[in-house]
This record gives sequence, structure tokens and C-alpha cells, in this order.
Amino acid sequence: MSPDLLTFLTAATGVAAALVGGIFFAFSSFVMAGLGRAGPEAGTKAMQQINITVINPLVFLFLLGTAVLGAVVAAMALISTSAGLFPTLGAALYIFGCIGVTGTRNVPLNNALERVDAGTPEGNAVWEDYLRRWTFWNHVRTLACIGSAGFILAGALQM
Repeated sequence: MSPDLLTFLTAATGVAAALVGGIFFAFSSFVMAGLGRAGPEAGTKAMQQINITVINPLVFLFLLGTAVLGAVVAAMALISTSAGLFPTLGAALYIFGCIGVTGTRNVPLNNALERVDAGTPEGNAVWEDYLRRWTFWNHVRTLACIGSAGFILAGALQM
């Protein structure tokens, strides 16, 4: 593969990781706080709807496509003499810190929230726990994506 194509793919992967990180940043910085202020019933209902609408092709393209592209770029960077380790480190951070955390932490919490009736005592208790734990893990995903983007883009600049 030509160095120019590797540089382009690496930069595109870094930008995609930054975009996903930006989505997570919005949730970490104001969306979840706003839902928390709305109260348990409104917050639960709103997040249940968000969790339905987030399952769409465009979100999956960026969320999972970035991981696939990152893995390809990482493999190519490992055999390239000019790429260095930054793209590989960035891809690993994205795969484990974004995809891994999403699948093992945020999605199970979303599934648990989906099973409750908003406004009931049980639903309110689940919401309070959900809000705290989901937001913490979303902070982790946000930092992982931003760090990933930084590593990957630094690698692109080295090429």
C-alpha cells in the first residue's frame, strides 16, 4: 500500500475516533446532566427513547467502522517503516476503551434501564444507579476516543 493511502486512512481513522468521542463528550458534559435534572421518570423515558434511536446505520458505521478501520490501519502501521506505534496504540485504545466499554458496561446498563417502568419506585432506583454508573463509563469512553484520536493523528503526522 502506498504511504499516501496509509496516511489518508490513518488520518480518517483519527477524525472518526474524534467524532465518536465528541458524541460521547456531549453526553458526558450536558445530556446526562440535563436528563438527571428532568427527574427519574422523565430521564428514564427519554433515555429509553435515545437507546432505541441510537441503533441506526449511521451510528454503527462510525462506532464500529472506526474500530475496523483502526484495526486495519494498526496492522498496516506495524509493517510500515514510517508509521511508528502511535496508530496501533490509538486503535487499541479505541477498540478496548470505546468498543469494549460500550459492550461490557454501557449496553448492559441500557438493557437494564429498558426493562423498567419509568416512574415506579423500582424504575426510579434503577434510574439513579444508571445515571451515575452509565455516565462514569461514558466518561471513560470519551477519554478513550479522544486519546485514540490523538495517538492516531500523531501517527498520521509522523508518516
